Amino acid sequence: MTSLPSAFGIGDLGESAFDFAEFLAASGHKIWQVLPLNPTGFGDSPYQCFSAFAGNPLLIDPRTLCGQGLLSSSDVAQVPDFPVDRVDYESVTNYKKPLLHLAARNFFRDASQQQKADFDSFCRQNGSWIEDFALFMACKYHRDQVMWTRWEPGLRDRNPEAIGQVKRDLASEIQAYEFWQYIFFQQWQNLKSRCHELGIRLMGDIPIYVAHDSADVWSHRELFHLDEKGRPTAVAGVPPDYFSATGQLWGNPIYRWDLLAHSGYSWWIERFRASLAMFDLARLDHFRGFEAYWEVPAGSPTAANGRWVKGPGAELFRVVESVLGELPIVAENLGVITAEVEAIRHQFGFPGMSLLQFAFGNDPQGPSFRPHNYGRELVAYTGGHDNDTTVGWWTSSGETDSVRTPEDVQKERRFARAYLGFEDQRVNWVFIRTVLASVADTAIIPLQDVLGLGSEARMNLPGSISGNWRWRFKPGALTEELTQRLKEMNSMYDR
Repeated sequence: MTSLPSAFGIGDLGESAFDFAEFLAASGHKIWQVLPLNPTGFGDSPYQCFSAFAGNPLLIDPRTLCGQGLLSSSDVAQVPDFPVDRVDYESVTNYKKPLLHLAARNFFRDASQQQKADFDSFCRQNGSWIEDFALFMACKYHRDQVMWTRWEPGLRDRNPEAIGQVKRDLASEIQAYEFWQYIFFQQWQNLKSRCHELGIRLMGDIPIYVAHDSADVWSHRELFHLDEKGRPTAVAGVPPDYFSATGQLWGNPIYRWDLLAHSGYSWWIERFRASLAMFDLARLDHFRGFEAYWEVPAGSPTAANGRWVKGPGAELFRVVESVLGELPIVAENLGVITAEVEAIRHQFGFPGMSLLQFAFGNDPQGPSFRPHNYGRELVAYTGGHDNDTTVGWWTSSGETDSVRTPEDVQKERRFARAYLGFEDQRVNWVFIRTVLASVADTAIIPLQDVLGLGSEARMNLPGSISGNWRWRFKPGALTEELTQRLKEMNSMYDR
């Protein structure tokens, strides 16, 4: 959502989101997949968020607030000269945060009894997380954004007296954070309703892990491997892979799956419930981690010195489905995938994923990514948010984003050209046609590939800590010619 055009420096839930939904419908698409929409923390990553349940207030559309009388047109008349092709998160935050505070003050001063009752009802319905989240964010804001493990011991450890005191001291700030969630989900539901009118389903993303610096970990310390001061004793990552010879050290705390099981997986049930209330279906990130996860000792410089540890396996999904019913999940089964992982996926009928960019290299699993080996129950992609764009992948040396050598890259290109049978056509459209023409039940195309953009439009480079998650597409990029070309291809291949 951050990649949408907007006058306010970041994509939001306003007019451009509705315009994008109209574009999808006009070009014959039926699914809009988005990255996590939670409030981002370290590195602006949607996979390192302050909450697994809350929405990102930066996605709130100020013009909609004007329409509700919560802001005036003069409040949004002076907008900084934001970049149109990327998000400057610091500048956006500095601009939007005062506007959101003003909207909150106006609401609690002027709202009708019915509006306040609606707000109170929203807070009750989301009572399992919203109070802890708002308290956590208010505390961070008044402590110069430092991590919760560095707060005073009483608040760090959630001493009842310390919690009670801060609730009194920061009451208005806490209420503002709750109000922003009320507005975020109000705007989201309006967009979701319009998408459904247009026949478009919304597909979300459920990261397997949560950030250490989050309301989730602070308020549920017992569910994670932490020491007496709240610091992780083990962290998450993956072993050496396509992207890194030393693995990926994510740094997220590891779950105490034994205690989660003892509670009947209640935290995970609420997490799935919240996600599936927002979305029609969801990509479940790092699915293999539920069967076995890569555990790295805290303080390790890389992920290489880790070990595989058994996860909850099928039991988690049995319990969740017994409460919520059949889960509309797409399993992100990329990476080191074992027969045990696939057995769980098949047991619950979760479709897997395939990325065409992985089909032509030296990976032993490469053949499974080739369209002639696709199964019907599959979601086929040209590439993903961790990959370079297809044009960037085709034209780069490969040394900056993977463990491929220049010789590997040349061999890969020769094979791809022979396999796909093309010469001078634009590689992004060759890839798009290939996944659309495949037998895979669902095909999803990153917008950068639709627009034929290069590495400058890459969303994320795994292992790097800055400069990611910033890409935005420019106003006017979604032309009528593009709409018609996609519509013809979707129609041709019965999409």
